[in-house]
Amino acid sequence: MQDNQQKDLTHTSLIAEAASSRFLVDKWQSGKLSQLEDVVAEEVPIALIYNGISHAVMLATPQDLEDFALGFSLAEGILSHPKELYSIEIVTQPTGIELRMEIAAERFHQLKEKRRSMTGRTGCGLCGAESLAQALRLPDNVNRSQDKFSSAAILKALAGAHGHQPLQAKTGATHASFWVSADGEIDAVREDVGRHNALDKLLGAKAKTDSKSGFVLTTSRASYEMVQKVAVAGAAMLVAISAPTGLAIRMAERCGITLVGFARPEQYVVYTHPERIKLD
Repeated sequence: MQDNQQKDLTHTSLIAEAASSRFLVDKWQSGKLSQLEDVVAEEVPIALIYNGISHAVMLATPQDLEDFALGFSLAEGILSHPKELYSIEIVTQPTGIELRMEIAAERFHQLKEKRRSMTGRTGCGLCGAESLAQALRLPDNVNRSQDKFSSAAILKALAGAHGHQPLQAKTGATHASFWVSADGEIDAVREDVGRHNALDKLLGAKAKTDSKSGFVLTTSRASYEMVQKVAVAGAAMLVAISAPTGLAIRMAERCGITLVGFARPEQYVVYTHPERIKLD
């Protein structure tokens, strides 16, 4: 029986391509037990394959996968420009999904030179790095943008964020990353069970446009890797609803990124480069 159950798990749950699934559950509340249908977020192993060579396997929500492939490739330094990604083929396998990418020969050669194992990265942001130099990658350029952002824009984005998270509204289990214009309008949003994945998807979507003006809002804490990804994307500010880490603060200071944490409807804390924020 156990073998059959394991087989069923492998050949049904793990190949789910929808962002959410429905399960019949028993709910206890106020001393009463009731049976109801619950909507839960999906996570699926996603293999990122470059020119036929598997590089990483991530657990992610299976939506916006082309954005994920491009955003991850840029944020990890595998590509330096979206045009270096020639094609993406999404292939469903019995145990997950493969993102088969064809990239420029020069980039593929560089990737082979510094290949590393990054299987199943969940939260630390450094798993699989082979050296300290790989783990703490610095963007090539310091962000010297003269863009200014008002308190009103930050608060407007926070107020509107909830209405742009349909998967979170259904499941209560996902993070979101938003690209916000200077006046506080939400231009793009991507959701995922993983905060890093949500940001990769957002940056992949924005990489298809020429505009780098605006800032990033995330529903998670601000880790080093979140700052690093925002810096690579060329955004000047990262706003997080939770706390930053010390390493994230030092990295943001060095990269010229304005880092805001504990963002709430009536308050926020600015950790680095406060000169970009105009008080209303």
